[in-house]
Amino acid sequence: MPHTFRPLRACVVVTLLFGAASSAVLAAGATTTFRSLEAESGTLVNGARVVSLTTAPTTRFASPELEASGHAYVALTATGQEVWWTNTTGKPISFINVRASIPDAPAGGGITATLNLYVNGVFRQRLNLNSRQSWIYEGAEYQASDQNPARGRPRAFYDEASAFVVGEPIGPGSTFSLKRDADNTAAFYNIDVVDVENPPPPLPQPANSISITSCGAVADTVPTNGAGNPQARDSTAAIQNCINQAQAQRKTLWVPPGIFYLKGSDGLVGNGVTIEGAGMWYSTIYRDVPLPYTRGGLGALFQLTSATVRNLHLDSNARSREPIDGAGGAMDITGTNWLAEKLWTQHVLSGFWASGTGGVVRDNRLTSIWADGCNLNNVSMGATIGNNLTATNNFVRGTGDDAMAINSVNYNDTGSGRVFYTAMSNATLSNNTLIGAWNGKGLGIYGGSGHRVVDNHVADTARYIGLGLGRFGVNGSDLHSTRVTGNRVERAGGNGFDQGQPALQIGNGGDGQNVGVVDDIYVAGNTVVGALYDGIGFSAASNVVLEQNTVVAPWRNGIVVQSPFYPAPSGSARITANAVQALANGAQPFINNSGGFRATLSQNSWQLGRSASAFRGQAVSLPGTLQAANYDNGGATLGYSVLTINGTGNSYRPDGVDLEQTADEGGGYNLGWTGSGQWFRYSVNVPSAGNYTASFRVASPSGAPRALHLADASGRSLAGDIDVPATGGWQNWTTVTATVRLAAGPQVLTVFQDAPGWNLHRITFAPR
Repeated sequence: MPHTFRPLRACVVVTLLFGAASSAVLAAGATTTFRSLEAESGTLVNGARVVSLTTAPTTRFASPELEASGHAYVALTATGQEVWWTNTTGKPISFINVRASIPDAPAGGGITATLNLYVNGVFRQRLNLNSRQSWIYEGAEYQASDQNPARGRPRAFYDEASAFVVGEPIGPGSTFSLKRDADNTAAFYNIDVVDVENPPPPLPQPANSISITSCGAVADTVPTNGAGNPQARDSTAAIQNCINQAQAQRKTLWVPPGIFYLKGSDGLVGNGVTIEGAGMWYSTIYRDVPLPYTRGGLGALFQLTSATVRNLHLDSNARSREPIDGAGGAMDITGTNWLAEKLWTQHVLSGFWASGTGGVVRDNRLTSIWADGCNLNNVSMGATIGNNLTATNNFVRGTGDDAMAINSVNYNDTGSGRVFYTAMSNATLSNNTLIGAWNGKGLGIYGGSGHRVVDNHVADTARYIGLGLGRFGVNGSDLHSTRVTGNRVERAGGNGFDQGQPALQIGNGGDGQNVGVVDDIYVAGNTVVGALYDGIGFSAASNVVLEQNTVVAPWRNGIVVQSPFYPAPSGSARITANAVQALANGAQPFINNSGGFRATLSQNSWQLGRSASAFRGQAVSLPGTLQAANYDNGGATLGYSVLTINGTGNSYRPDGVDLEQTADEGGGYNLGWTGSGQWFRYSVNVPSAGNYTASFRVASPSGAPRALHLADASGRSLAGDIDVPATGGWQNWTTVTATVRLAAGPQVLTVFQDAPGWNLHRITFAPR
């Protein structure tokens, strides 16, 4: 089979460079049960408009487009305006989750409003939205949680609302839309993204388990919509009693479908217990704290040791990250070999605050979190260690601090004196999707050693670094021997504190504390696209290897030693075989602003003495057809980037990369040997801006979900993820289509391969 990765010498070299075979075969990010559809990729009706971030922020403050995923949203501001999508998932859609922003109340506190869902042009149901858990203001103090609109400078614009689809599911090929009708009374609806899926039925009660209802817990059926039901029964004591029974009898604790309330400030405590629900769409533990809460800090909803928790929805009525507004964590956990999986967590201070040895956080969904999504550390629940912890295949969106972090603390000063902790070791963050951190990093690695950060997708930070490698403050641990491979960082960085922060940062310090040791860091095979400022930045660090990374279309420079506010008075790095492309006028691919940082450069794109250009010197005019084999000239790192050289079509291109003669109609050559992380660039000219239908001619024996996406020169995806169906063979061809919006004029389009196992012959663009 010519389209599998063959054990050629080139493939062996790539595996050694990237440090893990997974970088060559897995797409960056989580595999989820749902598909996210950006509003800006939908079809707009009756004056609905896209609002997007088009230049780097010039202020430290927020905006709705800066906090949106994709840094863009669709505004519905008048009756009749609508955005619609086609169900291209290949499955029915029976559940929809909408990330949107509606106005605050004039005096604060939020409002409720409905928005209408249509299927195939026919009204289906009203979706309940609210702004009770969004809209905080920092006009009086930067980063404040003030809820008085008179202060000005709003942020935290978005919240998420979900519902099962009433009636028949939305079938494959059907259209569905969000429409503002006369009965939808909010002044505006800013739609960011919708998640669509077809959840499985509720899980049954497991064998050898105790149901919380047997201890007196009572389910409520009234949807929460940003606030609890005052008439709901408090089940705190009943659930805690059942936890105690389950522990004593070595049984599983069962949470059946329904909303079960914890009213007040108490959390649930367990040791060695297994807690299971019917699924994240069905079984909810809802914490309802009396507001304002004036009794100090709140413990987490769950406070667990060596426990297993799965298949639940965790939520609360918190209105900011402050205790007075009801903010406590969802799960504090420690001990050994604990497990948290298949949980959907919302509106809490932090999703996971986790320490101990051998714990795993996997397959979870965290949305609209006030602080950290998942923080692996060595201090949670009074622990002093954090070893061999893993967070994998989690989806995190909309956090008020780091979406995900490894946080190794060296010491804390307490009322009893200074307490020291063992530096963390061997943490793994893999295949996580981390979107839209609006007041923190996408992914922060703070101290410890032996960590692996592999195949994560980080995107759309609003203020801070997308992926940072360093140390947190003066009391954090130094960072040693960490490998960072196969990650994708998109539209990241930010202007928090007016610092113009890089998308990917390597070096000491954190939150303004430029202290500590960072050494023996390996960063390879990562892709940084559309950075709001510099693509990759260095502060003081030593023995860093930066190789085989790609930086595409940063809004400032490509790779910078000592970028603003990140001093590098000393350090060393070997910078090899990196590609920087699509720079703005006046930007530089590499800058070393430090006299004491020794950077050794070789085989980088800016050193190769060649440049990218259109195939045969002529950009393709669109509408028209792009032949996949006619990618731009310039060679590796400029016209294309591949993991292996396997092609057989060596007579067509001098490089012979990944090409073979096609049996498809029209003949010629097709791209094959696809692999996650590969890309090909195409110079085009578009006389008229507008929406176009892009028809991809593809083949695949077994199919490839989320196989590719098409991006513009800024790295912005033009049509979202594109699936390649199973066609039964490498030369059995079919056509899949997507709607793309193209700007006018000369431009570069890039086909990013996000999964292996498919061929591409051509892409035809036609006006809609």
